[in-house]
Amino acid sequence: MRTILITGAGSGLGEGAAIGLARQGHDVIAAAQGWPQVTALRAKIEAESIPHLRVEKLDLLDPYDVRHALGWSFDILVNNAGIAEGGPIAEIPIDLVRRNFETNVFAPLSFTQQVVRRWVHDKTAGKVVFLSSIGGLLSPPGFAAYAATKHAVEAIAEAMQPELKPFGIQVQTINPGAYLTGFNEAMAENAFRWLDDEVNFTKRASVKEMVAGLIGSPSGRMDPNDMIARMIEVIPQVTGKFRNLHPKRVEDAVKAHQIEMFERTI
Repeated sequence: MRTILITGAGSGLGEGAAIGLARQGHDVIAAAQGWPQVTALRAKIEAESIPHLRVEKLDLLDPYDVRHALGWSFDILVNNAGIAEGGPIAEIPIDLVRRNFETNVFAPLSFTQQVVRRWVHDKTAGKVVFLSSIGGLLSPPGFAAYAATKHAVEAIAEAMQPELKPFGIQVQTINPGAYLTGFNEAMAENAFRWLDDEVNFTKRASVKEMVAGLIGSPSGRMDPNDMIARMIEVIPQVTGKFRNLHPKRVEDAVKAHQIEMFERTI
């Protein structure tokens, strides 16, 4: 059994994985960004009598939260916390892109560096799991700001894996697709708070078409329980693939897309 810290576990895939891993007998720290999420998840744990699961507040952008969290003991870190900004990359306000990178890249990287430094010092055979995305391997129109952060996560994880291997620390990625957790829908809606047909050359109607093409069909609204089940398998394992896409048809589609990009013309 492992001791697992999951960031961004106040909802969605993170919450589901935290509960599932705890029910398997792992000791899980479910870290949620805000107190309302913490309170709600603690109440759920009590009502359902879920063992081995404790809920803590951890906003990775709050230095006091981070300092507190670095005192916890765990041997698997699951970097799941993240936000998503949508809209055309040619026009999205740069401050929104910066904020997306701060939350999805810089904050978890800083936290991970401090965690692995402690593991190396203590000779802990730890493991870092980055919740990336299929967006780390492709960049659909209207979702590039978020995809860019996940491309960065992929680069970090790819280099970190061989860097930490000599210290007995493992690194993996999990790359969810379009699961119906509300996350992708929120990303799509975020664009409409700044898109203005009188200001932007990309019109709101065209962005709605982009969104509908990606998450407006059953293939863009997959059952999150399927992905949660796969996460529960991957996170505690000591052998397995570095990159984990699920299901197989999504992995095949992403591989085909990457091949197609070598042939794309302008």
